[in-house]
Amino acid sequence: MRRRRLLQGITLAAGAGALTAGATLLERPRRDEVGPYSLGVALGADGEPVLIRVGSAARYLPGTRVLAQPGGSPAAVAAVEELARQQRDWLAAGSIPGAGTEYEELVRGALLDLSVLTLPHGGTIAALNHKWRYVWPRDAAFAAAALAATGHLEDAVENLRFLQRVQHADGSFQARYLPDGSGIPDSRGRQTDGTGWALWAMDRVMSAAVGDAGTQVAASLAPLLRRSTAFLLAEVSGRDALPAPSSDYWEHREQRLTLGTAASVLAGLEAATRMHTRLGDDQQADAARTAAARTRGAIEDRFGRYGYGRYPRRSDADAASAFLLPPYQPRELTGAVAAWRASVEPMLRPAGGLAPGGGWQETGLSWTPETALYAWAAAAIGEREGARHWLRWLSDHRTSLGALPEKVTADGGPAGPAPLAWTCALVVLTVAELRY
Repeated sequence: MRRRRLLQGITLAAGAGALTAGATLLERPRRDEVGPYSLGVALGADGEPVLIRVGSAARYLPGTRVLAQPGGSPAAVAAVEELARQQRDWLAAGSIPGAGTEYEELVRGALLDLSVLTLPHGGTIAALNHKWRYVWPRDAAFAAAALAATGHLEDAVENLRFLQRVQHADGSFQARYLPDGSGIPDSRGRQTDGTGWALWAMDRVMSAAVGDAGTQVAASLAPLLRRSTAFLLAEVSGRDALPAPSSDYWEHREQRLTLGTAASVLAGLEAATRMHTRLGDDQQADAARTAAARTRGAIEDRFGRYGYGRYPRRSDADAASAFLLPPYQPRELTGAVAAWRASVEPMLRPAGGLAPGGGWQETGLSWTPETALYAWAAAAIGEREGARHWLRWLSDHRTSLGALPEKVTADGGPAGPAPLAWTCALVVLTVAELRY
């Protein structure tokens, strides 16, 4: 269900927004360096997404992210009630990981927020705040994975179709795109990890499809698979079997290869191997398998011998060390689990969450997507208590409307845009991995 149906309903339902006991509810405006702070998002009577700012008295209709219309006209009240009904129906058509557990309300809210952030042309924007209202291939890929994992296959495929539409003919992606897919907002340039994550997400979506649906997904996304595989194979075709330097999720211009780029390329090659094998394309499957093996060995050599820091040779810890483990890889790289565990201490921040890396300059801020990356990795390798620890932290640092913010300040207050799509997707996927 996409927002071509916005008035037909932006998909989803979720808990109305009361936080769990002990949650941090600091709502004062934040300083510029942590970005604009918002309490959440909603759908208005016209079906359009609305950003809820600090000081708002906004209230959701029960079980939805639809704005109540106290004192509204009969037509407005009827419109929001219809949107709310459709959101509830959408949620009921899928599954809610963690239903009946302490995580149910958290997952409901994350799913609902993902639905509001998914716009008419199929792409999921990072957040509704002005500077985040764009589609990053990385965020859209994780959103697709989360939607597929909860039974919303059509929504997942539409996210990938958006990526297929905007992808360059050579298989590369720009850093981010305008919400309608009509172009790019700036000159950040291409980012190689987008192609890796697109393939990784496509594999998860295909795997979630039942029966003939998997074949249909593959057929509708054949250009994405073909172009992306070719691009990654070309990226690692050199003697060192590693991609060229590129910006990654840090959004910094890079002159050296980062672990985030290398690991996402490997994840994409592994996914391409599985998909081409499933489709009976032995030649492409063998090419991707060979390339993945070479790239895995190169990462273990160039990064692994120095503890898997951000750059080859000795360097600061990076949250991308999570990308070296399941669920991002079919099996962990040599020495990666120990490096991942060791990376927590230098990235830990005052409020108890993680930074993007040990060398990240904002020493007071915790970042929720990086923290959630570690939650899912912990769940995937069987460290259930570690996953639960990070999930509890994420749950306790939502806004007063139950949204997962991008950042958390040193005093424990939610900060930056809220909700953030990447974090929402990761929370859903983590709880799904725990299989309650």
